[in-house]
Amino acid sequence: MIQVSDNIKNISPYVPGKPIEELERELGITGSIKLASNENPLGPSPRAVTAVKKVVEGLNRYPDGSGFYLSQALAKKLDVELNQVILGNGSNELIELAVRTFVNPGDEVVSADPSFVVYKMITQAASGVNVIVPCKDLRHDLDAMAAAITPKTKLVFVANPNNPTGTMNTKAEMDRFMGSVPDHVLVCVDEAYYEYVTRADYPESLDYLREGKNILALRTFSKIYGLAGLRIGYGITRPEIAELLNKVRQPFNANTLGQVGALAALSDRKHVEKSVTLNNEGKQLLYREFDRLGVSYVQTETNFILFETQLDGKDLYAGLLKKGVIIRPMGGKRLRVTIGLPDENKRFVAELEAILKA
Repeated sequence: MIQVSDNIKNISPYVPGKPIEELERELGITGSIKLASNENPLGPSPRAVTAVKKVVEGLNRYPDGSGFYLSQALAKKLDVELNQVILGNGSNELIELAVRTFVNPGDEVVSADPSFVVYKMITQAASGVNVIVPCKDLRHDLDAMAAAITPKTKLVFVANPNNPTGTMNTKAEMDRFMGSVPDHVLVCVDEAYYEYVTRADYPESLDYLREGKNILALRTFSKIYGLAGLRIGYGITRPEIAELLNKVRQPFNANTLGQVGALAALSDRKHVEKSVTLNNEGKQLLYREFDRLGVSYVQTETNFILFETQLDGKDLYAGLLKKGVIIRPMGGKRLRVTIGLPDENKRFVAELEAILKA
């Protein structure tokens, strides 16, 4: 029997949803809608689709290992130097790179709960020590997270906006937090939903980077850019930190289609604006309908909403699933629904209401 360390053996793996086609086959239904994975319901930018189609015949060649053109475009857009940009197979890979680069067995990594489960999984796999700080009012308690930092702390993960709550921390809170983080700690700010934020008091992580702070800003093309299937993300950090991460990064980690699609999507501002408008309209519709139905929900700065009813979350999830509406159960009475197209939102509300009134 092959032996494995307890830290690997005891990991609770991330459980992805089944393909829609398989669920429909199992349940004997058709026409399902997926509102579970926070994908852009508009799909990718038409520019990205066109760009990807043009390069598919060259897939016998390895990708550009440096991601030069995409990195250059990101550096220009964000007003940083080229050597501050690092590409990843989604921002998930960059989370793993940060842990693998800086965390030795026994080192501590501070993160919040509830938040993105991958931070804890990867830290555990690296034999690091997870220091979990409970959220306060479903937002990162940054003061408590700062207080949890010790000489053994190497990384702090801050998801802003946070998944699965949809909440955000303000500039004032982040200013105070960054002012108290010691120099031996790298703050990884996960900004997967950055483009959806509408509040004026949202902190710009790159401002702290320009002040010389140890920041790794993590962003992705999987959400508002609609390229989740191409797995392409990026990080912005200090040059010396990027250099270390690149020592661990695998060659050709950012695939050709991802690089080409992301580069085209980055230039399509109209698609991003349309996506934001659609999301805001859907958000307000769901708020109104939740209020009408007496459903408790968390106001969001993302493209999903955390909500709960008086029913058990798993039972409600199963009931919606039988009607072809796929959302995400979050434990207890809580569930998370992605804001979809107008007809998808209305169908979700109709099926939810039918179950609540049954």
